[in-house]
Amino acid sequence: MYKETKGGNEMKKFGLVLAGIVAAAVLLANVGPMLALAISLGILYIAFKGFIKAETKFKKGLWGAIGVIVVFAAVSNLPAIIGVLAGVVLYMVYKKWNSDKETVREEADPFKNFEKQWAELNRH
Repeated sequence: MYKETKGGNEMKKFGLVLAGIVAAAVLLANVGPMLALAISLGILYIAFKGFIKAETKFKKGLWGAIGVIVVFAAVSNLPAIIGVLAGVVLYMVYKKWNSDKETVREEADPFKNFEKQWAELNRH
């Protein structure tokens, strides 16, 4: 049975902290483009709804032109996707950090995994 040493666990925690710091820095650096992308997508949604509800060709053309302009504005904020990915990485680091605490607690209780360990011993 493989038991993780304290040094290995500390290196894993260091890696998680380092990944969290980098992800937080990237997320903070991209807050502006993320807000601009969110606003652009909101305006694009309004333009789409206006296009669908428009009754005349002139109104459809106007809403379509607004939609195209907003699409170009949204595309110019593509670095915001990097910020969103950094947020996802930060969330995964948080979940991994908490799951490590739970597994350490489970391994600390010798009777909690008795059935699993007994089955492993009988297999060998």
